[in-house]
Order: sequence, then structure tokens, then C-alpha cells
Amino acid sequence: MDVKVFGVIGAGQMGNGIAHVAATAGLQVIMNDVKQEFVDKGLKTIESNLARAVSKGKMTEDEKSQIIGRIRPSIDLADFQDADFVVEAIIEDLELKRTVFRTLDEVVSPGKVLASNTSSISITKLAASTKRPEKFIGMHFMNPVPVMKLVEVINGLATDRQTTELTIELSRKFGKIPVEAKDYPGFISNRVLMPMINEAIFILFEGVGTPEAIDEVMKLGMNHPMGPLTLADLIGLDTCLAILNVLYEGFGDSKYRPCPLLKKYVDAGYLGRKSGRGFYDYSGK
Repeated sequence: MDVKVFGVIGAGQMGNGIAHVAATAGLQVIMNDVKQEFVDKGLKTIESNLARAVSKGKMTEDEKSQIIGRIRPSIDLADFQDADFVVEAIIEDLELKRTVFRTLDEVVSPGKVLASNTSSISITKLAASTKRPEKFIGMHFMNPVPVMKLVEVINGLATDRQTTELTIELSRKFGKIPVEAKDYPGFISNRVLMPMINEAIFILFEGVGTPEAIDEVMKLGMNHPMGPLTLADLIGLDTCLAILNVLYEGFGDSKYRPCPLLKKYVDAGYLGRKSGRGFYDYSGK
């Protein structure tokens, strides 16, 4: 199947990044969110990132304009009736995602692919919300999408090989490196990453070290490009908590139990960079 029209549900941090790379690859893109202001904010982020590329000489102003021109804003899921491939990139909420996919299943033509950018929720479970489980797949991009090379391709129980190959082909077209994973809680990436972040939060919770000390140890001692608490702030503490809950409930293993401090920060609205406060203060005060 030739993908010409690519849909993205969600214009936030991940969604606008996915729309960015798809439009840069030459596809016509529909970027949808529930409110026009969210779509406008997503488009503004894409324009800002492209302007930075122009200033660095990586593309021309004309190329930037062409990329923006390939992105069609949307606040109605009915706009996806002509889409060949649609990726959902909304918050990590199972029931909300199921609701979106039930609607998409009625709107998007039969035989076209539906995908989720979920960080940890079962692809098989999401696929069961549709009448096309064989055309349903996980396409998990890394943050920030325009920069990070990995795409985790997750096969649900019923996903057919044609859908997998198409997703791999698309990932490469976007300049990414696809890696296949089976459908288990957290897949590969977050099953490894989140326990490390959670342990770093426990270390902070227990007073073993400051956020700066914990991050410096991992950067200087383990050669990580950024420390786990800085990374958690970038991902979003609410997203980290949602993923850990999926791991904890999915495996029933106490090693995935979210740190009480993480829960307290999320309850307080300290979500990381996007809220201006997480383990670090981003308010500029």
C-alpha cells in the first residue's frame, strides 16, 4: 500500500513531532486535536523547529514553507476519511484511546492502517477496539521526534506482516531506524528505561542524593547524555507514572511500583518541562 495521506491524532509534544517528520518526508499530513488552539500551538512548534533548521542552513525558507503547506490542521476526526495511515499520539489513557480508535475505525477506509504511539499500553488491547486488528500496530516514536532516530514497531497478536512491513518502510522514509518488539507491557524501551527513572526517584525520595547529584552520576559515570531526572522532566512525570502503572499492573511485580514521590509530584501538578516545574524548575524565576 502506498501511503500518501498520513494522519496524526494529537498536536502536542509527540504529535506535532510526528507530523513534522511526516511532512518533511513529503507526505500530506492531517494533524488533529480536540481544540483549534491545541492545533495552532502544534503548528507553531513545527514552524519554530523548521525556522531553526533554516537559520542553521539545513534547509531553505522555501523548503520550510513547502513542509508547512503539507500539514492540514483538523479538529474533526471525520477529516481522516481519506487517510492511508493514522497514528494516535494522545495521553496515556486506555479508555480515551479506545474511544478515539472506535471512531477512527468507522471513519478511515477499511484496509487502511491504524497505529498508536503509546509508550506502554497493550497494542492487542487497543486493536480489539476496532474491526481491523490485523491492520493495527504500535509505532512508538522517541522524544523529541525530529531528533531521535528510534521507532519501536510493536506487533499486536493479530497484526499481519504486511502492516508491519509498511510501518517499517514508513519509519525509514521518515529518516528513522525501526526496531521490532512484541506486545508486552512497556515493550522494550520503557521496560528498561522506566525502572531506572523510578529508582532514581526513590534515591531522591530517600535523601541519598540531590537531583543534580543523581543526574551527574549517570552522565559522568555511565555516559548517559542526560540524567534520569532531567529525562523524566522531559518525558513528563504524568507520562512516567502512567507507564509505571501499566508495568506494575501488567506484570504484578513490586519492582515496578511507582515511587510515592512521583505520585506526589503528579498530584501537585509538577509534570516537568511542560508545566514549568518537575524535579527542576523551568519557570525562569
